[in-house]
Amino acid sequence: MKQGKILLLDINTTSSLCQMLQEAFESSVDTNVQLNHGSFKIDISNLHPNDLSKIISGFNPDMIFLVSSCSLLNQAGTLLQSIRKEFIKIPVVLVTDACPPDEVFDLLELGATDFITPPFKSTDILPRIWRVLEQNTITERTHQTLMEKIGLQQIIGESPAFLAEIRKIPLVAKSDATVLITGETGTGKEVCARAIHYLCPRTDKPFIPVNCGAIPAELMENELFGHKPGAFTSATSSQPGLIQEATGGTIFLDEIDCLAAAAQAKLLRFLQEKEYRPLGSPKVCKADVRVIAASNINLEDAVKSEKFRQDLYYRLNIIRLLLPPLRERRDDIPLLARHFLFKYADEYNKQVTEFSPDALQLLMFFDWPGNVRELEHVIERAVALSDQSVIRKEDIVLPSPEPGVHGESFQEAKDRVIAQFEIAYIQSLLLAHHGNITKAAEAAKKNRRAFWQLIHKHHINPENYKTIPHSAAQPQSKEKGQQ
Repeated sequence: MKQGKILLLDINTTSSLCQMLQEAFESSVDTNVQLNHGSFKIDISNLHPNDLSKIISGFNPDMIFLVSSCSLLNQAGTLLQSIRKEFIKIPVVLVTDACPPDEVFDLLELGATDFITPPFKSTDILPRIWRVLEQNTITERTHQTLMEKIGLQQIIGESPAFLAEIRKIPLVAKSDATVLITGETGTGKEVCARAIHYLCPRTDKPFIPVNCGAIPAELMENELFGHKPGAFTSATSSQPGLIQEATGGTIFLDEIDCLAAAAQAKLLRFLQEKEYRPLGSPKVCKADVRVIAASNINLEDAVKSEKFRQDLYYRLNIIRLLLPPLRERRDDIPLLARHFLFKYADEYNKQVTEFSPDALQLLMFFDWPGNVRELEHVIERAVALSDQSVIRKEDIVLPSPEPGVHGESFQEAKDRVIAQFEIAYIQSLLLAHHGNITKAAEAAKKNRRAFWQLIHKHHINPENYKTIPHSAAQPQSKEKGQQ
């Protein structure tokens, strides 16, 4: 029999969130579950640290639910820090109404184990509780180290904007909250979704990716929720949907903006209730599945134009990751290019070990509308057709860039061109001198300090331009995956 002691600390005494949570605990009909819970209303304006310690020590809980509201998140964060400082081994779950994704992430960063919002269903909350309580501390630490290696090894980059998002992944993974990943096509949304799955307690369950834009609208409901015999003319037998296949694991809904209105309504119900109805079935089915969604458009604009449901957007946008395009992280291009070079040299059994400086410079200055995925395809083609140890400029085949239309002012255009020149000039010198700042500064006829200030101004990492030996830079896994 599963057993657990749950302590509810209610600092949002004017709402019914705590009562709703207790009702969800008590509504379970599973006779194999014994859940003991107690609740305390906390007046944070008069709370003494010793009082909180006495409450927690006296109850001796396996898990704490901290019930707050959006307006009390600062106080909840302070209380959370106090709990984690003294009772580090007790997991703390934040309970509140809808809040901005950035504030949710801040609480996870402070040490919250998970984050839940109403409606509260026992079919959703209880599995979350058992996943946390059943993890052995030592096993979890070893497992976490292994999963970080597997989950994050395909995510390559050092630019500040990129790392700011990627560093959220281990924290996001330990929560069971819905995640929305946005970014242009080819920026690595599915890789990030897989990393979240690999790092979370669901890692031994299925990860089911679904490209919503590749499935006809009239078939989407059937693909997601399945059907029973007689649901439509050719339905002679039952077919489980992808939701059922993902039970216990994660379903990744890419291009979520392509969902038709009917499918959006059904998905919203599933997110709220953890239940769905297969086509042609009179019965409601339940499934414990984490949802990660992705889009390459601005969903807020889609909501304003009434192409996407506002309530579904709010339900998906609990935690947000925004992946920058490759043209905004040019400093990562040498790292990515070399990664793909070694990957495909190994796959095609080629003795290719490096790029020539002018080839790397060509890659650096292209805008990459297809982002990392496009870069990978260009490198794969160059390696496959190469008969030398070095990829030359003429081996790189790039599509012709489409002319852009800019509505910028003269000063904006001038600033942009100057910045582009400075970046290109610095990068070309670093490429020519293999990342040696002193030699690059001498070639530019500038003192080293002034040259370094330019490097720092444009967030350029000289280490990325140093020659990396083939043996040292070989990727450790042959697992394929799009960035």
